[in-house]
Amino acid sequence: MSLNRSDIPTDGDLVQRAKRGDEFAFGQLVERYQTASYAVALSVTGRHEDAEDAAQESFLVALQRLDECRSPERFAGWLMTIVRNRSRNLVRRESLRHTDQVPPGAQSLVPLPDRVAETLELREMLREGLAALPEVQRQIVLLHDLEGWKHREIADRLGLPSGTVRSHLHFARKALRASLSGMPAGPDLQRQVL
Repeated sequence: MSLNRSDIPTDGDLVQRAKRGDEFAFGQLVERYQTASYAVALSVTGRHEDAEDAAQESFLVALQRLDECRSPERFAGWLMTIVRNRSRNLVRRESLRHTDQVPPGAQSLVPLPDRVAETLELREMLREGLAALPEVQRQIVLLHDLEGWKHREIADRLGLPSGTVRSHLHFARKALRASLSGMPAGPDLQRQVL
């Protein structure tokens, strides 16, 4: 049995059900926005582990504050605001925390093959390139290129005009290409990434 588009509950329907205590409805919202929340958190924190923590914490906050969601049909935008705020708070907390230094002379016991080293270098350059982008451009690139969201969806979720989303995406990609131009693997590998 296939589902019609009308059989799929809207965000507004799920929020209303969750407000009445329907845990399954909130679970559907989590499933629906888990990857997008992670992408937004990653755009702010720049680290996988921190992004996972921030996204998970954001869902807990959203559940606790569900009654504060004034426009249930715009749940995604409300949630992404929570994700951005929680991610920024996490970054502030982490910057205050003292970290232990790696002892001088410490080396990995497992040597890395050349290909793995190139991939790690490319990832680092990409991470640095993403970190250098304005936050809104990072979010748009990750939602569009990583999550496959359409320009209109991103515009709706972030509260921006669709043309502005296209413009941010264009300039973000241009900046990322420029930051990867020094990669020894050349333009073919860069095209695979972008």
